[in-house]
Amino acid sequence: MELHTAPAPAAAASDSVELLFQRQRARAEALRREGWESRAARLRKLSRWIDDNRAAIQQALYADFRKPAAETDVSEIWSSQVEIKHTLRNLKQWTQPRPVGTPISLMGTRNWVQYEPKGVCLIIAPWNYPFYLAIDPLASALAAGNACIIKPSEITPTVAALLARMCRELFDPAEVTVVEGDKDVATALLKLPFNHIFFTGSPQVGKIVMRAAAEHLASVTLELGGKSPVIVDDTADLRDAAEKIMWGKGINAGQTCVAPDYVLVQESVKEKLVEEMKDVVRRFYDPEGEGVAASKSYARIVNQHHFQRIASLLEDAQAQGANILSGGMVDAGQRFIEPTLLEGAPAESRIMQEEIFGPLLPIIPFRTLMEATDVVNSRLQPLALYVFSQSAEHQRYLLQNIPAGGSCVNETILHLAHPDLPFGGFGNSGLGKAHGFAGFVGFSNEKSVLKQRVGRTGIKTMYPPYTPKVRKMIGWLLKFF
Repeated sequence: MELHTAPAPAAAASDSVELLFQRQRARAEALRREGWESRAARLRKLSRWIDDNRAAIQQALYADFRKPAAETDVSEIWSSQVEIKHTLRNLKQWTQPRPVGTPISLMGTRNWVQYEPKGVCLIIAPWNYPFYLAIDPLASALAAGNACIIKPSEITPTVAALLARMCRELFDPAEVTVVEGDKDVATALLKLPFNHIFFTGSPQVGKIVMRAAAEHLASVTLELGGKSPVIVDDTADLRDAAEKIMWGKGINAGQTCVAPDYVLVQESVKEKLVEEMKDVVRRFYDPEGEGVAASKSYARIVNQHHFQRIASLLEDAQAQGANILSGGMVDAGQRFIEPTLLEGAPAESRIMQEEIFGPLLPIIPFRTLMEATDVVNSRLQPLALYVFSQSAEHQRYLLQNIPAGGSCVNETILHLAHPDLPFGGFGNSGLGKAHGFAGFVGFSNEKSVLKQRVGRTGIKTMYPPYTPKVRKMIGWLLKFF
């Protein structure tokens, strides 16, 4: 069934997704009985399609973002293939029952956990990495044996259409399909009794998704956002730190859920770090001295609405006393915002209260690690924490004292690319984990199984009636086991 992005009455959209959902629910039982080989075959087809359509993926991302082809290769294609190929290497092992130990009090039993599909799953993908953040959860859902509906973002219509074509070419719609459309379509989907919903987006919309899931007691994975801090102490290699911070901030023009959102730097090395960061921007995006706007290595803001939102953050910060240290150029016609460093933004300014999701980077000096820790912990839990330090003691202190969904030491963003590291938020920044085995488990029901031998067993000695002998046995159980 092909669903188009053209506006349609809400009732028609609801009827269409209801029919599609019922077809997938009817197929889910057959998918549950399939072996790991059938799941692997779907993943291999998906991987081959990505290889064969590399140019089309690049073109779609350029159309929606003006995203450089090399950046698409790394952040959309390579990252998707890493997840798929890692899953293929491990799928047979993941799907096997996992034995667990037997306590003395249950001697004679055998115990294990076996994984079964949850059923019909909804994947709501975001606009910032619209290909990868649809493919990544899809790989986990297929590995676990589920049927899936993917709802891509209408903000990136070219990629949404590409995903729809991909699913038409690879899958039976009763197993995997794409539903295109706006928030009315998403609302219609959320009314359906999915078994699991995987949502990537903002905390505000995440709450809506969680409320909708609660109506059907569906499980959820919520990959949200937040203000991810960078902490640079006076032992850090400042040139190395500057390169990694500005790469993490500059990729996709800052439209990354785990992008550095603000930098806390020890005041004794602040000026040096800022100079290094300015130099990195020049080397990355303006090596010929023609200005960052002329760079073919720098993406654009996805649409005019988000351009205006980011530009207004900068305007508000300046109005409240912030100073631009470098950058600051904006061009509404191109939806271009230059990588911009600024200092002196008040804590109550919007840029320090809202997730930036763009190429603006406030710099905040600190004197002690405790002071830096207090600044971060005065906010909601971040999706990512980045620590730049060559002191093992400082690294331990910051990692132990700042809760976060995930962390990197002397790096940014790359934890997202490691398939054996569970990825996800904490508190306001998310719920549940993705990638690798964690993603497989997220789309699976972990069924506990205890197998008892037939006949007389230890627990039978404590069956009623509760005679003095039985009470004595129960007393021993309480005392020794």
